Amino acid sequence: MSDETRWIKSVDEFKAVSHPLRVRMLAWLREHGPANATELARQFATDTGSTSYHLRKLENFGFVHEVADPDGHPRARRWEAVHKTTSWSNTDPASDLMRRRQLEALMRDASRFEEMLPSLHAEWVDTAGMSGDQLVKLTAASLAELFEAVQAKIDELAARDATNPDARMVALYTAGYPR
Repeated sequence: MSDETRWIKSVDEFKAVSHPLRVRMLAWLREHGPANATELARQFATDTGSTSYHLRKLENFGFVHEVADPDGHPRARRWEAVHKTTSWSNTDPASDLMRRRQLEALMRDASRFEEMLPSLHAEWVDTAGMSGDQLVKLTAASLAELFEAVQAKIDELAARDATNPDARMVALYTAGYPR
């Protein structure tokens, strides 16, 4: 997987990537690495025909590509996410689909966190979660600068912790909405 961000530029790309199962499969591939249609079907409680169909749709628009099977099976089809992240312009009329999918992902992650609370170490419980409803006055340029600074810090810390055995996969959501 490359480190680049995939910018969605067309309605067809929005449609391809915003399907609920495709969003979840793409996120799973980014987190766990390559998988085949059977593994994804098991993960998402669906059939392999469905996961194969959705993987081909994602491939048609360049979100995933086929990679070699680690066991060397020439006919085994494994799929990998092409990009680290997907982004879009909020001025695009189709962007509301992606915002809804992001909110759904946030709700799933928040629910998983609540389910995991009893088994998490206190350090994780105290650190994880969401910030409050902090209100600040910013210009659009300052908000963009804030997002860039946050992303730079995320990249820095992820690189530092990449090989740390105490590191865990963490879902981060950054939002800023004018009132």
